[in-house]
Amino acid sequence: MTTVTETTSPSAVDVKALARQLRVDSIRCTTAAGSGHPTSSMSAAELMAVLMSKYLRFDWAAPHHPNNDRLIFSKGHACPLLYSMYKAAGVVSDHELLQLRKFHSPLQGHPNPHVLKWVDVATGSLGQGLPIGVGMALNAKYVDNLPYRVWVLLGDSEMAEGSVWEAFDKASYYKLNNLVAIIDMNRLGQRGETDLGWNSAAYAARARAFGWHAIEIDGHSVSAVDAAYQQAITQDKPTCIIAKTEKGHGVSFLANKDNWHGKALNKDEEAKALVELGAPTNIIIAVAKPQDIKPAVTADNPSAEMPEYALGNKEATRKAYGDALTVLGTRFGDTVALDAEVSNSTHADEFKKAHPARFFEMFIAEQQLLGAAVGFGVLGKKAFASTFAAFFTRAYDQIRMAAISNATIRLVGSHAGVSIGQDGPSQMALEDLAMMRCVCDSTVLYPSDPNQTAQLTLLMAQQKGISYMRTTREKTPVLYPPTETFAIGGSKTLRQSAADKLTIIAAGITLHESIKAADALAKEGIAVRLIDLYSVKPIDKATLHKAASDTGKLIVVEDHWEEGGLGDAVLDAFTSSSQPLPVVIKLAVKKMPGCGTPAELLAEAGIDAAAIAEAVRAALKG
Repeated sequence: MTTVTETTSPSAVDVKALARQLRVDSIRCTTAAGSGHPTSSMSAAELMAVLMSKYLRFDWAAPHHPNNDRLIFSKGHACPLLYSMYKAAGVVSDHELLQLRKFHSPLQGHPNPHVLKWVDVATGSLGQGLPIGVGMALNAKYVDNLPYRVWVLLGDSEMAEGSVWEAFDKASYYKLNNLVAIIDMNRLGQRGETDLGWNSAAYAARARAFGWHAIEIDGHSVSAVDAAYQQAITQDKPTCIIAKTEKGHGVSFLANKDNWHGKALNKDEEAKALVELGAPTNIIIAVAKPQDIKPAVTADNPSAEMPEYALGNKEATRKAYGDALTVLGTRFGDTVALDAEVSNSTHADEFKKAHPARFFEMFIAEQQLLGAAVGFGVLGKKAFASTFAAFFTRAYDQIRMAAISNATIRLVGSHAGVSIGQDGPSQMALEDLAMMRCVCDSTVLYPSDPNQTAQLTLLMAQQKGISYMRTTREKTPVLYPPTETFAIGGSKTLRQSAADKLTIIAAGITLHESIKAADALAKEGIAVRLIDLYSVKPIDKATLHKAASDTGKLIVVEDHWEEGGLGDAVLDAFTSSSQPLPVVIKLAVKKMPGCGTPAELLAEAGIDAAAIAEAVRAALKG
């Protein structure tokens, strides 16, 4: 290997030589791996060489420094280029680079912050980087009041993703002049030409239509890239740079050739490519460090009291969430709230009234809602995002990728189940518990009471990972005094005696129906245990095991499809136990609902008080 003396000043770097090294290393590491995306990495070499040598401000020893620029490879499959940049920064050795995609190597097939401290978010599911970048840029401009920039490298194929254009829209709305999107327009996707090919004018027109400053350049001209970046940092609006590039640029048998997507070169092809590109080098560049400016800080007020609701009254858990969130905004100055134009229904508007500078309206753009929440979350903010529970399904990819990103975000979905009534099935979340339970290391909560909701909202603020709370539209009776305590992973037993013949398990709206059923059964001399299973994940196994041991049969009642919800969570609580699997009867929504009053729809689904009581009688006869 030819060694080049370490550079102490970015301005002294031969940028063309650096770009050449990035290409060579992208080939070398993917050949060593036997897989990967060298050609997709090679097309953006000049784009990243110029950025790294002149414009990026980053302290590699302190990757979470609040003043660091953020660089997101939205085209995560081009991570060989990113890792080659790490080598050029001197933080990854040549030996480590050649461990790409090996078992236990931190240089995985797509960037992953679980194993790489210089990576903010996981990418690889295309269309996610720019929405996250919007969240980071919002944090810089409106919350921390810091001058750092957010640079997002996008592939031209992912420009077909709707999430990208949600991000374009919101970045313009919030005038994010600290956000630069760089489109690596190399024309070729996985199976052939992209929908726009090299039509840079079309990309530019679309960007301008969304209110962005757009620049069309030759992405392999160092001077053109330099001029574009210089122009971008002077704008009063977000900038989109459309860089015409060649996939596999620099190697004659790769450049602009189809059928090379996601294919590593073999050893002979690697040797042939390096004849054209030159021998490996070891240029080390001292990337400029950021300014050391303190973020703007909203003081915490730990003494702010959580809302309280008196026994005997009624309140909707969605309203209690809004009240609690507002107090959290006072208790914790790093709390931000986002909503998708339904804040007067989710009651996130209560936070907006009290803390307008830390509330961000994402309108009807749920993918951007989640992307922005992740952007805030990975930068250390306590991000709460709310919408109708049904509409989180639109952003499920963003939620699962947030888990891969090691992000901490809090999601709150209102208007769940058939109990919302006349709005009909398009608005009824009947899949959300199953969906959120499937997210790695997630927390899933389903409160039934406003005091419980307030305490669980506070616990969510302190919980790591992806947490989700399901709230109810209707006002329901207050079940617990304000002094009652709750824990993630806990439950509450509301009825219990030595004579219990069966256990009813419920949460949310069906808990209130179960209380009515238990009271009616008591009048008939039938004693049942009743468990409020407000923590769906993690679940209170000990209480469930005890109930199964004491009563033998469990009836689980939920305003959710039968598959994957509360009933399956209860069953799963026994799968790793030595205790025999009890009889579990699941009362759930089993056919497509229509419109009607909440009472009518609960009855039709067989999950109202009358149906629960009848299920108990039938179970005891069986």
